[in-house]
Amino acid sequence: MSASPPPAPDEQGSAQTQNIATAIAEVSERATLLVREEIELAKAEVTEKATKLVRGAIVGVAAGVFLITALFFALVGCALLLYYYLPVNVYAYFWGFFAMAVILVVLGAVAGLLAARAVKKGSPPVPSMAIEEARKIRETVSAGADADVTGEI
Repeated sequence: MSASPPPAPDEQGSAQTQNIATAIAEVSERATLLVREEIELAKAEVTEKATKLVRGAIVGVAAGVFLITALFFALVGCALLLYYYLPVNVYAYFWGFFAMAVILVVLGAVAGLLAARAVKKGSPPVPSMAIEEARKIRETVSAGADADVTGEI
């Protein structure tokens, strides 16, 4: 029986170098993939928060329109009320303007509260989930690097 001869030191060193190069390439590929996934997560998070801000702004504009319309009706109602107190014909249709102004003020207040709530939920548009995930990855990598330095694998 013939035993195979032990590998030459040069062959052993070259195989070890190849294993290290393969491991480095694999780590590099995984790190690149991880960074890409973190960027996608951050984009999705910022998009979601920006959408909430836009919705809040739109509801805020609606609230402003309601309040401006209410102001218009209130002013017209006051004008008609003055007309009522002047010594001319007696009319009672100004109450319709006041009722419409009250309805629009209520709608404007509700829309304003909804807008404030939506803006608070979406502000500021920071990708907090992506930042937290990156922090966890950094801690894991640091812990792994510390273990490698001390020789504990």
